[in-house]
Amino acid sequence: MKKQKEILTTKEVAEYLHIHPLTVHRYARKGIIPGFKIGTDWRFHKKYIDRWIKQKLSTSTANNLS
Repeated sequence: MKKQKEILTTKEVAEYLHIHPLTVHRYARKGIIPGFKIGTDWRFHKKYIDRWIKQKLSTSTANNLS
């Protein structure tokens, strides 16, 4: 059984979210998506990406109910 990665690259987050890697970079730079830099490379903790998704879903659901 393969252990799931905790720290993801920009490419992995892009694949996970089904968006373009440049969009991931832009979101990270603007602070829209939680990430951190190691040198010039962005890295993302999967736990925080999942939490961000849940927050976006709950916000979206709340807005649709209003």
